[in-house]
Amino acid sequence: MPQGSSQHQPPQPSPRPHRVAVIVDEGTNPFEVGCATELFGLPRPELGLPGPLYEVTLCGPTPGIRMNHGFLTLTGVPGLEAADGADTVVVPGRPDNVVPRVPAVLDAVRRAHARGARVVSLCTGSFALAEAGLLDGRRAATHWMWADAFRRLHPRVLLEPDVLFVDEGDILTAAGSVAALDLGLHIWRRDHGAEIANAVSRRLVFAAHRDGGQRQFVERPVPDVPDASLAPLLEWAQERLGEPLTVADLAERAAMSPATLHRRFRDQLGTTPLAWLTAERVTLARRLIERGEERLDVVAARSGLGTAANLRARLRRETGLSPSAYRRRFGAGAGEPIRP
Repeated sequence: MPQGSSQHQPPQPSPRPHRVAVIVDEGTNPFEVGCATELFGLPRPELGLPGPLYEVTLCGPTPGIRMNHGFLTLTGVPGLEAADGADTVVVPGRPDNVVPRVPAVLDAVRRAHARGARVVSLCTGSFALAEAGLLDGRRAATHWMWADAFRRLHPRVLLEPDVLFVDEGDILTAAGSVAALDLGLHIWRRDHGAEIANAVSRRLVFAAHRDGGQRQFVERPVPDVPDASLAPLLEWAQERLGEPLTVADLAERAAMSPATLHRRFRDQLGTTPLAWLTAERVTLARRLIERGEERLDVVAARSGLGTAANLRARLRRETGLSPSAYRRRFGAGAGEPIRP
């Protein structure tokens, strides 16, 4: 499981699309609103499904919403009561985070949480969730530039200052703007499995899986020299996940010391070689189960996790589910037990 997130059992499948309400307020950042609509509101023909899995409604305290810096204005926005029937309520960020939110917005967020809806904040939308009292005593993420202000305003929240997102089950919080995409794909994966989430990520031309525990800020996102990129090494390793690869093997392949490799991973990916390798193996194991492989020893061997016991532990840590429960939820031949 990502160090910066906590996984819980995915919601049960529904005969209708999962309803998502995005609350827009005065000054809301249009980028995060765009992320939410791109992730959950657009058709997904690449999935080959008979209908949409999500439907999105924008709503706000007034029919006209002036976005951040007045670059654009949304008109004809439904009222906040539109959020009352949503399964997931999304609160994007805005730049004036020390200014109290409109009480009606906070009330809508509280109502959603009280009736059991999933509540999601993007970037500094976590300020609204904290102001509504939803985050007291709970872990949360926000943009690193606003971490100190967040702590001053909301000292009872357990802020994780340097992670991409935090999943607390019924409440999920993303850090900076692009982390909204990371959290959105995590929600796809949590709701519908790795195979579908990977298809969506390919459509977005975005990394399929960055762990919530990865750092928000990478010191050198562009390598100092062209051949410093880790891409060839990552591709080589992904083709050999079933082999007993170690960090030393990766370092040897990259012709550098393990310490240098560790620094490169931290600088370019915001994670460690071992954490990356483990996450890739768990993702492969999930996809094998989703595609119908029933034998845990085969899944463990092909994904490089070694033993069925390790597979069980890693999958439960990542998803909160046993292999049999994961297969019932996401796999082909639903309802059949996984053979040990």
